[in-house]
Amino acid sequence: MNFIIVGCGRVGAELSYHLFKSGHQVVVVDVNRQAFNRLHPDFRGRTLEGEGLAENVLERAGVREADGLAAVTNSDSLNAVVSHAAREFYNVPVVIARNYDPNLRGVIEAFGLQAVGSTIWGAQRVEELLVNPKEKVVYSAGNGEVEIYEIRVPDAWNDRTLGELMDALKGCRPVALTRAGRSSLPEADVKLQTDDLLNVSSTFEGIGALTARLSGKRKA
Repeated sequence: MNFIIVGCGRVGAELSYHLFKSGHQVVVVDVNRQAFNRLHPDFRGRTLEGEGLAENVLERAGVREADGLAAVTNSDSLNAVVSHAAREFYNVPVVIARNYDPNLRGVIEAFGLQAVGSTIWGAQRVEELLVNPKEKVVYSAGNGEVEIYEIRVPDAWNDRTLGELMDALKGCRPVALTRAGRSSLPEADVKLQTDDLLNVSSTFEGIGALTARLSGKRKA
């Protein structure tokens, strides 16, 4: 597949190399030639010096044949405009815009674009590790607003039902229950056993409430 990465900062350089290693054709665009020094020495994609907003630069990058474009500069407004142009004027199938400043996320969303906010996601993930270190995140959707957690059932909940555990919890739903290496879609009346692995889809607030219930503590 053919991908264009606009912005060769740390995120852009890492993304470009990962795509290249996976066998894709990659063109990296940056206004500063020195930025390409961040690319891995084994990177063999194309580099193109120029302003990502410039029509001739995008044309030279192969935007008309691109399968996807990611605008990952540290300017939210630039990312939004480049991504909007790629989608609306060049019909690039998949367009992703990086959101650098959480306060400017609305700029990107105003264009109806898919945004990835590394600042928001990173801060929330660190908070989760600090507050709920026993919960393992196995999947993160969007910018981490909803995640799937893997929880080991403690002895205190042995022989109690899943319905009792999940009763009245907001922002938290069971996804799968794994016992002795076999997984199933659990019903509310299933009785939990010590060391069962329970996967739940939850918000940050929801997993906090579930953790409190499992530990027998009230969430502050």
